[in-house]
Amino acid sequence: MKGTLVNTATVIIGSLLGLAVGSRFTEKIKTIVMQALGLCTLLIGIRMALTTENILLVIGSLVLGGIVGELLRIEDGLEKIGDLIKKKVKSESGTFVLGFVTASLVFCVGPMTILGSIQDGVSGNADTLYAKSMLDGFASIAFASSLGVGVFFSSLTVLIFQGALTLLGRQLTFLLEPRILNELIATGGLMILGIGFYLLDIKRIKVGNFLPALVFAVILALIFK
Repeated sequence: MKGTLVNTATVIIGSLLGLAVGSRFTEKIKTIVMQALGLCTLLIGIRMALTTENILLVIGSLVLGGIVGELLRIEDGLEKIGDLIKKKVKSESGTFVLGFVTASLVFCVGPMTILGSIQDGVSGNADTLYAKSMLDGFASIAFASSLGVGVFFSSLTVLIFQGALTLLGRQLTFLLEPRILNELIATGGLMILGIGFYLLDIKRIKVGNFLPALVFAVILALIFK
């Protein structure tokens, strides 16, 4: 769990720094920072998406996952959680929920999250999560400076999600098989692209509703060996 604890701490520290810096930014500066984040998010998503070895598997995962997510209204659930936290802390930020949901997805949907958490759980080697912690720390500065305090509370998502993966590490080692991991990463990459489109104000995609696609990516990869 040490890797996840360090990662959670860097998100908290980075968010606090971002909030301190962001309070001095004009709206124009916040807009350009948001656009920079959007472009970087697109780059990350593209690089992840290109790892696929079976594009049909990724398409099937997204379609099936999107349908299930829409039926379960996962995105609405994430927003309700964000709204509940907002009310609990009595925040007046207009971007609280956006910051919470966006940062939670960016910090948790990626190869380093899966690889690092499982490695930490199986062998106690948290090097991957330490590297991710540095990246998330810098990212949280940028996110918090433009999206506000909601990013700070995404640290709870990191703690809970990565912590769960770490504790279940020995049971999830099969995810590290290249034929499964590549499709899992590619599917997550397309979800990250959706976040990039949202940040750039191109199109709002309910990325949260695609979370079941990650499960389908694993299932389909196991079926179509």
